[in-house]
Amino acid sequence: MLKCCVVVADGSSWSTPGCDCLAHRFGNAADRPGRRPRYDSDMSDAEWTLVRDLLPVPGWLAGWGGRPEGYCQRQMIDAVRYLVDNGIKWRAMPADFPPWPRVYAFFARWRDAGLVAELHDRLRGAVCEAESREKEASAAVVDSQSVKADATVSFASRGYDAGKKINGRKRHLLTDTLGLLLDVLVTPASTTDRDTARILLPAAKKHFRRLSRIWADGGYRGHLQDWAAQHLGLVLDVVRRSDDVSGFEVLPRRWVVERSFAWFLRSRRLVRDYERHTDTSEAVIRWSMTTLMSRRLAARHQQCPAPARTA
Repeated sequence: MLKCCVVVADGSSWSTPGCDCLAHRFGNAADRPGRRPRYDSDMSDAEWTLVRDLLPVPGWLAGWGGRPEGYCQRQMIDAVRYLVDNGIKWRAMPADFPPWPRVYAFFARWRDAGLVAELHDRLRGAVCEAESREKEASAAVVDSQSVKADATVSFASRGYDAGKKINGRKRHLLTDTLGLLLDVLVTPASTTDRDTARILLPAAKKHFRRLSRIWADGGYRGHLQDWAAQHLGLVLDVVRRSDDVSGFEVLPRRWVVERSFAWFLRSRRLVRDYERHTDTSEAVIRWSMTTLMSRRLAARHQQCPAPARTA
């Protein structure tokens, strides 16, 4: 992995204009004006120091062809984070960011090439390492959430969830025991949890070979449990709600993924589904989780600074 060195001013929460990203060092962004971070969604210096070394190497720098980037990587990531956090339209991008067509092109390129998923997985590995956990998950929690769809969502990619009485889409999440995202799949709200699990679980098992146990709610019970055990070697443990309890009840293991849904709803772009394509919705969810993980890592790094070197 290509790494760059950076000097961060002591006692400063934000960087001064000028950047050490790959686009400024090796690309065509050197003649672009600098930008001082000003929004809550912008990365602090501590976040950027951690995220910078985890960024995927651009194809043009790795010798795969393509044009060098003409805009600062940090500004581009901050712009996408601003959109996800505040739920704005693409055309409403603030003027201090690069032009919105360029930001959208960056977002689409990272979505289609799987770069946002690569950055997300690297950040998740860093969080697991900081929490003294194995990067390779052996247990997970699965659940779904139905959300209303905006008028921009086509009829073909939306449906009606009769149980929740919601016309829109359904987000199927697979998280580890920390609540960190392992995989996500967005479908029409009419798709059942069991049908989606037949797509989600094999992909997760292929990526996480140590995965052996998954906790789920009653929507996944039945023949899916036998199918998962026979074909995937997974124990699908259904955590049922007690019939004697009325009102809210914290259920073992299931609360982990419910908390993850609550984390996502802090991002206004995810309060409902505005995206025309489901892969865009999945990318927005990953961007939301990368923001959460980078902030968690930066806060932990500031609380536990690295020990000073001795001569």
